[in-house]
Amino acid sequence: MQNHIGSLTVMTSPEDALSMPAGEFSSAEMRRYSRHLILPDFGLEGQKKLKAARVLIVGLGGLGSPVSMYLAAAGVGTIGLVDFDRVDETNLQRQIVHSTSTVGQLKVESARARLLDINPHIEVTPYAEPFTSANALEIARSFDVLVDGTDNFPNRYLSNDVCVLLGKPNIYGSVYRYEGQASVFCMKDGPCYRCLFPTPPPPNSVPTCGEGGVLGVLPGVIGLVQATETIKVITGIGQTLSGHLLVYDAFTMTFEKIKLKKNPQCVICSEHPTLDHLIDYDQFCGFPGAGEAAAEPPEPSISPIELARRLRDSQAPHLRLIDVREKREWDFAHLPGAELFPIDELDARLDELSPEDDIVVYCRTERRVHDALDLLNAFGFKNVRKLAGGYVAWVKDVDPTLPTY
Repeated sequence: MQNHIGSLTVMTSPEDALSMPAGEFSSAEMRRYSRHLILPDFGLEGQKKLKAARVLIVGLGGLGSPVSMYLAAAGVGTIGLVDFDRVDETNLQRQIVHSTSTVGQLKVESARARLLDINPHIEVTPYAEPFTSANALEIARSFDVLVDGTDNFPNRYLSNDVCVLLGKPNIYGSVYRYEGQASVFCMKDGPCYRCLFPTPPPPNSVPTCGEGGVLGVLPGVIGLVQATETIKVITGIGQTLSGHLLVYDAFTMTFEKIKLKKNPQCVICSEHPTLDHLIDYDQFCGFPGAGEAAAEPPEPSISPIELARRLRDSQAPHLRLIDVREKREWDFAHLPGAELFPIDELDARLDELSPEDDIVVYCRTERRVHDALDLLNAFGFKNVRKLAGGYVAWVKDVDPTLPTY
């Protein structure tokens, strides 16, 4: 069985593997790939397929880092990198393609330099821009395989839909705290991401890695699974994870392989799809500021600089600064004068606050603040604002000596 994708024939079983024309290897490349060339069921033909392949990696964080490095080392001929972010010190605990010397650089440029240092015989194409409904099809069209290294639901659904519409395999991975998942979606007769997750979870129900944390080595394990599956998809060796979800628990060092089925009613990959185009994925996932929500009145806020000035003013009325993060985040660092009301406890502790209090609420950024404001407003609290940008913005604008995470 095989998928014909662009200029590359992607195999789904080793017995169907076909020879593909490729450029000659230099003596330096022969030495570099010698362990592949003597490998049973791989050999020269497998290496030729890698050299001819074009792989797009969306996201250069914890997952995209090991994926990109091992695909470069393996000899994938062209690697596309999509990420608009810059390297931050908080990335370095797990995003191993970057380094201390590249802090502040665009991630695509940091990664490109590292990949070409690993293997100068490949081509690396950077896209320093967000992966959106407006540009995703254009970017992905010339690549054979897409590796999803993103960390949010809008981008996961976007990557999936792009792969279905273009007929390209989607190498999926996700990590959270101590657990990771991996699969191969959008192969012939196999399920897609929407078959497993037809609808996204409620907004703000799943903390980000920045809020919930992640064991630094966890993305390495899942990223290497993604790199392995990418190589298998390209070369046709072994059996891929298509039709299965691999679940890894680093806390107990256990792997579980769950069988998946293609959803005959899937809105995009079934025989009679109802979705044939890319949509507004922020709106689909219910992210704040998306779709119609963008037209709603903005929530009352106070800037970090204004808040600092207010806290220094001994003549100003008393202000209650409410931190709705979890206790472990509070223990890591918190703003002076703040009170800890974890978002999960806020409802039960409303009697500790007065509806007449002048209240400013903050979390790490603003994600959990929206739920807190909705709750307080529903119970008649009249003077409630959010700290614009949250703890992260305070560190940036007021007190850079505080640690970030």
